[in-house]
Parts: sequence; structure tokens; C-alpha cells
Amino acid sequence: MLSSIAFRSAARAVPRSARFYHASQLVLEKLTVEGLAEKVNLDGQNVLMRVDLNVPLDKADDFTVTDDTRLRAIVPTTKFLLDKGANVILCSHFGRPKGEIIETGKNGRLTPVVEPLKELLGVDVQKVDDCMGPDVEAAASSLGNGQVLLLENTRFHAGETKNDPALSAGLGKLADYFVMDAFGTAHRAHSSTAGVTEHMKLNAAGYLLAKELKYLKGAIDAPVKPMMAIVGGAKVSTKIPVIESLMEKCDTVLVGGGMIFTFYKALGYDIGASLVEEDLVEMAGDLMKKAEEKGVKLLLPTDVVLADKFSNDANTAIAKVTDISGEWMGLDIGPDSIETFGKEIALSNTIIWNGPMGVFEMENFAAGTTEIAQMLAKATKERGATTIIGGGDSVAAINQAGLGDQVSHVSTGGGASLELLEGKELPGVAALTEV
Repeated sequence: MLSSIAFRSAARAVPRSARFYHASQLVLEKLTVEGLAEKVNLDGQNVLMRVDLNVPLDKADDFTVTDDTRLRAIVPTTKFLLDKGANVILCSHFGRPKGEIIETGKNGRLTPVVEPLKELLGVDVQKVDDCMGPDVEAAASSLGNGQVLLLENTRFHAGETKNDPALSAGLGKLADYFVMDAFGTAHRAHSSTAGVTEHMKLNAAGYLLAKELKYLKGAIDAPVKPMMAIVGGAKVSTKIPVIESLMEKCDTVLVGGGMIFTFYKALGYDIGASLVEEDLVEMAGDLMKKAEEKGVKLLLPTDVVLADKFSNDANTAIAKVTDISGEWMGLDIGPDSIETFGKEIALSNTIIWNGPMGVFEMENFAAGTTEIAQMLAKATKERGATTIIGGGDSVAAINQAGLGDQVSHVSTGGGASLELLEGKELPGVAALTEV
């Protein structure tokens, strides 16, 4: 492998019993939903709960939910509140309607999730056609004990994404207490994620949000060493801050995906027709220098799977990264790289994966990503390693491999995961009540 420094000696295995996270300081400092229930008698109280109901719909009818993962994710917090006698008012955006009222489809009304939620929660789910205003306030005030009300798509209001004070105040009229359980939008300072908290008596983290913070912040703040990051994806531009931040904590960083060719260009290699971000070539070179200075092992693949066009039926070849030329483009890491990455994974006890190793959506270029997923599942099962899938395409990849339930944690956030790993403060978390 291409390494910034020589290989280190193998790490001692850590007994399964020793592999655990202390709750990160961020989790300890914020009120949780259980803490809310201890402070307040929630029986008959309205609780506004920000969730993420962005589920995919069947293209045939633009209505049938094809993957209920995000719906199932909100069940634990919702049921906890219902068991306490609270009325739960669910609040979510759906797609990007950009202030328009759209009746159907992925940017439309939240009607498609009503029946699936009823089935998952085991209670009736009422729905209103707006998220603020007199009619919504009337519906909220008429709730009894342990009832569920679903608000309409918050992004039907253009002010939602601008943290509009009027929308924040409108949402604030519906309840006295707020629970944030939408990690995927916690990095946005929107009316329904941050602004609304100014109008609540107490603001708490739901189970899903607390779990995300525990694993992602825990991995950064209190990892079981050695720690590794596997960073992939098409563009280095979206991952440079992540790599820089993780180099402060990690012993090893493995790099794959289309971004590797920007690094190769920095090393003076011919990359043929492979993807490259010319304006970031110098920065890629600087990253490699920083890794060496910090004593972090930053590894690039030594071989790749080449294609003569961007298609699953392209002619392919395996080549050393120093032997790419002409119109060939790299679309996956090669077998030698997979083997070496596997040896590195076997030495690590905390592993964060963000970004695929190749164009995994195409079967002929999915081997690198699939094998990494299998290695992480094996490390979790056989060694008790803590393995965290950091959102985005990595989640799709691990699920495509059928291994989502065989790693420690699969994050529900894309951008939120990245920003947390970068060490940034998430507005939707910062706004919660401190304890």
C-alpha cells in the first residue's frame, strides 16, 4: 500500500468485555427524553417531536412507502412518550418543496406515512394539512391522553429553512415540550430543529438522537484504540474536512472511491480518464504531508479496477495505480488493495466508515465496497470491534450487502454525520436544554 509512514506493529486485541463507550460529554450535557419524563409529569401534556419521515415512495404510484427504516427509527421515543400519557405531535419535512404546496410525490404531503405509522405505533394517527395556524392549534389543543397528531410538511413554508421566527413561534404554540429525534437534520438551524426550542419550556434529545451522539461523538471523544477511519466516495472536496478532523484521533486512515485519483495526481501519476478535482490536487498533497507529520498511517489503494467507459458492461482490467493511462478510468479498488485494507481493519478496534470504495451501484464495481462491509461485520462479530457506518452512501452500501444489522451502528444522517465527525456543533443539538 501507499503509506505516509511505515507499518506499525500489530495492536493487541482488546477483550470484548472491555469494548464500550463512555457516553460522550455532549450526551451527558443535554436533557434526554427520559430526563424530561423525570422532570415533568407528561400525562396529558403535548410534546412536539421533530422526526425524519423522509421515506422513499414507489415510483409507480408516488404513494406506497418502499422502505420504512426511518419510520421504525422514531418508534422507541414515540412509544416512550405515549406510555407516559403524553400527546405526541410529530413534525417533519418531506423532500424539498421549497415553500410550495405539492400534493403528491417525494416533495409532497406526508399522507403516505400515516397508515404505516398507525401500524408501527399501534395507535391512531391524526393528520392536519398545515404545521401552524389556528386550525392546527385547535387540533393540538383538542388532544386527550396518549394521542398522535402528524403535522404537514414543514417545508411547505419557505421560512422553515431560514429559521423563520414566525414559523418557530407558530410551532411553539402547539406544545410546552420539545423532543429532537431527527439526527439527519440536526446540522440545520431550521425553524423546526432550532428556532422552535426558544418557545418551549424544556427541549430534550430522543433515543435516536442520543444514540447517534453516543456512537459518533463517542468514537471521536473516547475511542477504543487503535482507531481507524475508512473514507471513500466520489469527491475529495466533501471529505477533506472529515479526513483532517479524523487524523487528530485516528491511527490509520484508509482512502478509497473516486477521490483517490486526486491524491494520485498530487503524487504525479497518470490517472487516465479517472475522476479528478484539479483545484484540490495541491490540498490532497498537503493532507498526505500532514498525515506523515502527525504519525498517522494514511493508505491509498495500490491497484484499481479500470473500465473503458462509465457503465456496468464496460471492458475492465486490473492495474497498478502507477500503470493507468489513456481513456481508462478507475471505478473500484483492486484485489491487492482489498487484501491490505483487510489486514489493517483486523488491527483496529474502533472503525468509522464513510463513503464507498467504488461505484458500488454497478455490480462489476461493487467488490471493494462489499468486501469492506463484510470485513466490518466480521470485526464486529468475532472481535467485538466498534464499527460505525457514518451515513450517506455507506448506509446504502452496507444495506445492499445485507449487513446493516451486523455492525455496531448505522447512522441515519448524511451531512449531520459528516459535520459531527468534523467536530462541528450541530444547531439542533446545541439548542437542547442543558442539564
